Amino acid sequence: MKFTQLLKSWILIAIGVLIASNTAQGIHYDSNSALIVAVLLLSLFNVFLKPLLLLFSLPFIVLSFGLGIWIINALLFLGVGGLVEGFHVYSFSSALWGALVVSITSGLANLLFGTTPRAHRNVNVEFRGSAQSQNPEGPQAASKPKNSLKDDDVIDI
Repeated sequence: MKFTQLLKSWILIAIGVLIASNTAQGIHYDSNSALIVAVLLLSLFNVFLKPLLLLFSLPFIVLSFGLGIWIINALLFLGVGGLVEGFHVYSFSSALWGALVVSITSGLANLLFGTTPRAHRNVNVEFRGSAQSQNPEGPQAASKPKNSLKDDDVIDI
């Protein structure tokens, strides 16, 4: 992850936590330094701890149609509230609200400002083998190639 992406992520989390603390009764901070420490810790949790939690809870995430990710985010939010003195998250429902606000803030910011552009990738798929049963034009059409493919025209991802 590049430094600019990390800084952008940190600012988005800070804005989300600030909005969540102003809209939820169960989330508040005593000082700006407590807010900064909470945002830094939440960012570190998102970078290091969240991928492991997502990996270990993958079956639950699939069975809950992705709602498990929201619960993991809320648990991380609640954990930060327990670890940082001066940053308070009073209940799990407040943590769910905070996680939702941070997710919506990040999603809207990515929608408005865009993400870093990726290189355009082409995918070429070549089917080899007998296609007689799938071809409606008959076996003669299946034996004739419709267009010639070069050897390097295989799946490039």
